[in-house]
Amino acid sequence: MLRMLLFTGLMITASKTIASINTDSPDVINRKMQEAKQFCRANGYDTTTCFLLDLSIHNGRKRFFVCDMQRNSVINSGLVTHGHCRTRYLSNVLYSNKPGCGCSSAGKYRVGNFYKGRFGDAYKLHGLETSNSNAYSRFIVLHSHSCVPDKEIYPNQICNSEGCTTVSPVFLQQLEKIITSRKRPILLWVIQ
Repeated sequence: MLRMLLFTGLMITASKTIASINTDSPDVINRKMQEAKQFCRANGYDTTTCFLLDLSIHNGRKRFFVCDMQRNSVINSGLVTHGHCRTRYLSNVLYSNKPGCGCSSAGKYRVGNFYKGRFGDAYKLHGLETSNSNAYSRFIVLHSHSCVPDKEIYPNQICNSEGCTTVSPVFLQQLEKIITSRKRPILLWVIQ
């Protein structure tokens, strides 16, 4: 269950170019995109698109990046929650892979099967590293929730999740078009 803390405030639109991403180090996304491309080639994943989540960016800013690995560019971005770690509200990200922790887990995930869940359309996430190996059994999934807005609200913050990758309903519809059009699995990577 998501914490329903949603703030209003300043709306800022993120640019879709790597050079102007709202992060202290835009080359982090570029470097991770290159690593993602190598991983996808070596492991039979889709080599055109990957999802990179930089949770070190303030959660009122867009930090879920849809990357075109062929053109080395960010083609879309959106807001995304992080886990509350069993606190009332957590401003900064804490990571854990422990069952029941309510935290986000860093690392690479395979975007899995679609299903209709408690919050509507959702995709299973399969953790591929020791840092997120319990994701499937923890029910860490990609889904949407109305508490996540479409536009940035920095310096205010968005809601927390129980560790799920939760985006706005409109952004999930955009992601679904990508996911359903690919023949191979898509890599989702929560980078630290």
